[in-house]
Amino acid sequence: MVKKVAIVGAGISGLLACKYTLSKGFSPIVFESRSSIGGVWINTLETTKLQTPKLFYQFTDFPWPSSVVEDFPDRQQVYDYVHSYATHFDLLKYIRFSSKVQSLDYEGPSDEDMQAWSLWGGTGEPFSSKGKWNLSVQDTQTLSTQVHQVDFVILCVGRFSDVPNIPEFPHDMGPEQFHGKVIHSMDYAEMDNESAAKLIKGKKVTVVGLQKSALDIAMECSSANGISHPCTVVYRTEHWNIPDYLPWGVPLAYLYFNRFSELLVHKPGEGFLLALLATILSPLRWGISKFVESYIKWKLQLEKFGMVPKHSFLAELNSCLISTVPKDFYKRVKEGSINLKKAQSFCFNKDGVLLDNDKAEVVMTDLVILATGFKAVDKLKDVFLSPKFQTHISGRPENAVPLYRECIQPRVPQLAIIGFSESISNLYTSELRCQWLVELLDGRFKLPNISDMEKDIAKWDEYLKEYSGKKYYRRSCIGALHIWYNDQLCKDMGRNPKRKNGVIAELFQPYGPWDYSYG
Repeated sequence: MVKKVAIVGAGISGLLACKYTLSKGFSPIVFESRSSIGGVWINTLETTKLQTPKLFYQFTDFPWPSSVVEDFPDRQQVYDYVHSYATHFDLLKYIRFSSKVQSLDYEGPSDEDMQAWSLWGGTGEPFSSKGKWNLSVQDTQTLSTQVHQVDFVILCVGRFSDVPNIPEFPHDMGPEQFHGKVIHSMDYAEMDNESAAKLIKGKKVTVVGLQKSALDIAMECSSANGISHPCTVVYRTEHWNIPDYLPWGVPLAYLYFNRFSELLVHKPGEGFLLALLATILSPLRWGISKFVESYIKWKLQLEKFGMVPKHSFLAELNSCLISTVPKDFYKRVKEGSINLKKAQSFCFNKDGVLLDNDKAEVVMTDLVILATGFKAVDKLKDVFLSPKFQTHISGRPENAVPLYRECIQPRVPQLAIIGFSESISNLYTSELRCQWLVELLDGRFKLPNISDMEKDIAKWDEYLKEYSGKKYYRRSCIGALHIWYNDQLCKDMGRNPKRKNGVIAELFQPYGPWDYSYG
């Protein structure tokens, strides 16, 4: 009997999961709450462009069309590319649009029985005759609800949507005190271009945050209003946002995305010789980081604007916080159409934003846009009805979200998570994970016991904390260790992890999607 696999989300990871489960003869059904595929690319800012060079952001078996000549395609080009992929592989017929998964409920052994398991699912197998998942799915148009029972669930819900992170404020100092309007960047991105332009036109806008969405929104406000109504960007921490991927003319991929670059860091599960080599080469690791930092400081004149970060570029990279600075961003700062304000906290009064809760420093404003991220872990865990599963999925707040190979929670059976853990190039990382997952579902390999998987998860968590720094540590990010991570997946699948021709190429050529075609 064909196994039923439910896939939650029709973003890039969901489409990949659908395609690869089909390749193994499974019966996928994709639930998408919106009316379109594309995930985060459905609703983006008008000026949004791809953050990663398109060479590194492509499917292994479906290259970009020749008509897209830009290295960083715009939002419509990315959406069209993703839609073409789904059409080419005939995936749309497996997707149920306007179908929101409200809850997941596991029907099988009791919590007490599962607690005693030493192997994933009790047997180490991905499927079980004793266990099924029940998905409560609401039709968002009719509001009717149906329950679907399946053999396996793949969650592809992503990190950057649906549940906005709204900061907490002191009593009587929250947005309700403000006479203007406060929205999250998610709300702004979901507006059509005309409505968004109308919202910001002629207003003093304050943007909270310094990541990509904040920078893009600030640029749009600056373009709309100029120096007559400057946009204020309130931020807590300076970041190594990059002007381009060519520090001093050297492609960044040759500095951080080849095997040699990974010899410079201590890796989870490495042996004695690799550990010794990483220790010996640590000065070079420091030097490369300083090399990149010197370029960014020079190119963007960061010292002039007081925007030099206190942490290293390597820490930024290992925290998955790298983003590109929009062209002319600091030119706008210089001319006065964008003002930068640093504060460790902020709150509101009737006139605007108080920095560091200081009533003496008030940013007078009409509109506040919170580019403060999303509560990704809450979004992930809250879909489970079982409190036990919620705890297993979220893990300890001070540790990484506990996923083996960034895909499997060892104590949650018959379920995988794809696309939640970030990387520098999320598309091909998700594709390789989907290749790995379907080989697991097909019985080509088995997982270690639960104890060994949890030990491996802890090792990766230690790596992240060591190289990202405690302050910048992110709970789901493989950082600048893509090849070592991909090697583990390849070895599990019985594939040769070395994908280049020759020793020199293996050491120094960058790795990318072209190295991981299936088969």
